[in-house]
Amino acid sequence: MIAISLCMIVRNEENSLAKCLAGVAGIADEIIIVDTGSTDKTKEIAKSFGAKIYDFKWIDDFAAARNYSFSKATKEYILWLDADDTIEEKDQKLLRELKTTLAPEYNSVSMPYNLAFDGEGNVVSSLRRNRVVRRDRQFQWIGPVHEYLAVFGPIFPSDACITHKKDKEHTDRNLRIYRKRAEQGEEFSPRDLYYYANELRDHGLNEEAVDYYGRFLNTGQGWIEDNFQACLKGAECWAKQGNKEQEFQWLCKTLLYDKPRSEFSCRLGAYLFERGDYNQAVYWYDLALRLPENKDNMGMTNKAASTWLPHLQLCLCYDRLGQHKKASYHNELALTFYPSHPSMLYNRDYFKELLGNQYVEIKAVGKGKTEGKHESRR
Repeated sequence: MIAISLCMIVRNEENSLAKCLAGVAGIADEIIIVDTGSTDKTKEIAKSFGAKIYDFKWIDDFAAARNYSFSKATKEYILWLDADDTIEEKDQKLLRELKTTLAPEYNSVSMPYNLAFDGEGNVVSSLRRNRVVRRDRQFQWIGPVHEYLAVFGPIFPSDACITHKKDKEHTDRNLRIYRKRAEQGEEFSPRDLYYYANELRDHGLNEEAVDYYGRFLNTGQGWIEDNFQACLKGAECWAKQGNKEQEFQWLCKTLLYDKPRSEFSCRLGAYLFERGDYNQAVYWYDLALRLPENKDNMGMTNKAASTWLPHLQLCLCYDRLGQHKKASYHNELALTFYPSHPSMLYNRDYFKELLGNQYVEIKAVGKGKTEGKHESRR
């Protein structure tokens, strides 16, 4: 069985740290907590879990703090988490099993990082991160903001997930760090350009954001997943500025970097729907449902774009086209993925009244699965 050091950097995390640390029972053989200036009960909570606590003066550099935490680990492997991350019971079990089965030739274990959920608790947004690494490889964190762990060699893809449950208000801390670096004349890496653009977008600075997305793409050195997202986010920034032509151009830029994906198809469908081109929108929403999922993708995935969302939008398209039975059918399929969605439930009542005896309700037997013939309402 392998031994694992949990390494974390924290500051004023009294509301979330206990739940995070409780989730690593039987997984972490050592807990390393690097505190960057807490003024609440964070340290006391960490001590109650037997953590080794180290102080680190905050210097606006996340990578420096994380590398310091890694330097204090003594076990064979290192697991890293943030204080607002949790490990659900089923994932705890998978990680405990992994401790007994991980082959020594793997340098790292990648795990899904679940970031957002719908009202049913289904994962909507997720990406993979390298979570458990061999300490003797001395992997380093890179980047003052939106840091990443530079990993090489064989990677084992685990199904165990880390669940992110953000419990703090979004601040302008990262944006301020980027602004300061820019004012000091620092030359940003392609990755910094991308994440600076994200911060600008998150703060509603759409004109600046799309400029930096453009600078990032023009380097020609971006990771394909960041390139793809930059095009989608740039299109969103143009849309918020009311420039529909540029929105369309930036959506289409995604095709320079990869084949059509469900998220692109949904976004293009929405663009066409807004124009009133419902038949064209149907084509792209239908494609979103048919495109295969890339399970090896380490980038951001939007599961709604390949499940309930295109069905809901097809419902709207067919309703506008006067094809109400088709519209109702896709609304019912959408409900099999998201049974409590208020708009879909409203649509169901609308179609029941509109179609009368022709209304068809689909019986769901699982997420997105249906059983037998559709039963007509009499």
